[in-house]
Formats: sequence, structure tokens, C-alpha cells
Amino acid sequence: MPRSSSANEEMRTQARQKILAAALQVFAEKGYHGATITEITQRAGVSRGLASYYFPNKHLLVEELLDAYLDGVAAIIDVPGGPDERLGGIIDGVLGGMMSNLPVQGVILSLVVQPSTHPIFAEVEARKDERLSLLEDSLRELFEQRGAEDPAVEEIMLRSVLEGVIYKAVVYGPQYPVEQVRRRLYRMYELAEPKTTLSGAEPGLAGRLRATDRGF
Repeated sequence: MPRSSSANEEMRTQARQKILAAALQVFAEKGYHGATITEITQRAGVSRGLASYYFPNKHLLVEELLDAYLDGVAAIIDVPGGPDERLGGIIDGVLGGMMSNLPVQGVILSLVVQPSTHPIFAEVEARKDERLSLLEDSLRELFEQRGAEDPAVEEIMLRSVLEGVIYKAVVYGPQYPVEQVRRRLYRMYELAEPKTTLSGAEPGLAGRLRATDRGF
């Protein structure tokens, strides 16, 4: 019996997700230039022809990964509550997402900053301009409601701080004191102390950060 159109669509979606997940793994291990479509398809467990049908080259794979990343960034505006509750929810959402998938964050960061892939990021960002502008305007409105003198600068600072936290956590992994930094961010923005932790472990004193060769 032939498959229904919905079953076929689900299979196509699953195949694309397998390829994208495999691309993240191979990019993490070998970098953009060292990765090959052949290795990605082998890791995904799909045929080269199927992978080439969806993603004829690595450029399109990177484009899709960065597209999903920017969708995730834009989604942080979907936090309910008043200004303080929303700000706390945004901080927790970013840090919680970071902790749950640090290797992916590392790959995305490398794709964003590498000279060979940064232009792709710029293209994707330009396509997402409307949604990213909504994110920026929402954050600026939040800071305006909190009485900020320059809401635009506050929006830029918040994103810069959180992106810096992600970068450091990617570099130092489990050493990075996420809970302590989270509480410091709450105090910096004069939010009520969080009653729970993101990791389930109570924060202690932060130690020194030193890189290791652990990889991802």
C-alpha cells in the first residue's frame, strides 16, 4: 500500500534532521573545511543522493543550521509576565539552552565567526531581519518599561553579555560557573534572587578557568 502524503512528508523531515544533526557532529570534529558531504551522509545513515537532493553543498547545510539558530534567538521574546519576570525568563532560557547543548553552541559560534562562513551568517541574518527586529524592539520595550535611560544600549548589552557567557562556557565547558554567573546577572539587573537552580546543583565559589583538550 502506498504511503500517504503526510507519511512521506514526515520521512523527508526526519531525513533532513538526520543530515543536519550529522553535519553538526562532523563540523564539531573537523571544522567546516575539514568536513565532507560524504562523511556527513555516512554519519547520518542516508544515501549520498538523498543528502545531495536536500543539500547539494556545505554552504546550504551551514545556511540551514544558522537559520535554525537565529530562529532560536528570536524565540526568546516569547516569555510571559511583567518586565522583571520576562528578563529573568530570557536569562534562564538562554543559559538553560546553553547548558543542554553546549557542543552545538560551539559549532554555531565557529560558523558565525569563521571568515569562510561569516558571509553565510550575514545572508541568513538579512533574511531574518524582520523577526530579529521584532526581538530587538521587544527587548528595548522591556528595558523602557524598566526605566532604562537608553533601552537600545541595554538591549545590545544584554545580548552581548549573554553571547559572551555562551562563548566562555563553550571554551571552558563544565568548569564554567553557570549558576554563579546567573545569580550575578540577576543582581546586576536588580531581579529577585532565583529560588531554584538550572542545573539542580547549588552554586559554590567560582574557581579558575583553564582550557583543556577535552574537545566536544
